[in-house]
Amino acid sequence: MKETDITFSISLDENHIPEKINWKASDTDEAGQCEAAFLTIWDTKEKNTLKIDLWTKDMQVDDMKIFFHQMMLSMGDTYARATSDEKIAEEIKQFGFELGEKMGLIKKNQ
Repeated sequence: MKETDITFSISLDENHIPEKINWKASDTDEAGQCEAAFLTIWDTKEKNTLKIDLWTKDMQVDDMKIFFHQMMLSMGDTYARATSDEKIAEEIKQFGFELGEKMGLIKKNQ
């Protein structure tokens, strides 16, 4: 069995606001830097989702909108792979497209 560790290193300012977010997987020499990270974890015992959501103070609002839009579309894909429920997966993605329209990221289909 292969194992890998993913670590995050968060640099905070004097007010404990993230300035930098770095991450690294133990099975690669490459490290990454990002402006935002959302991590959700399923707690089987509690039947509850735990989450960590971080973004740097330099994260632009327009970039955050794109980030959310892409996460919503990605959740539809993940749901399809995890459940084989294509109908609900498509509804999740459709909601993502509608959200993107409302945020002004994509043009409404006419």
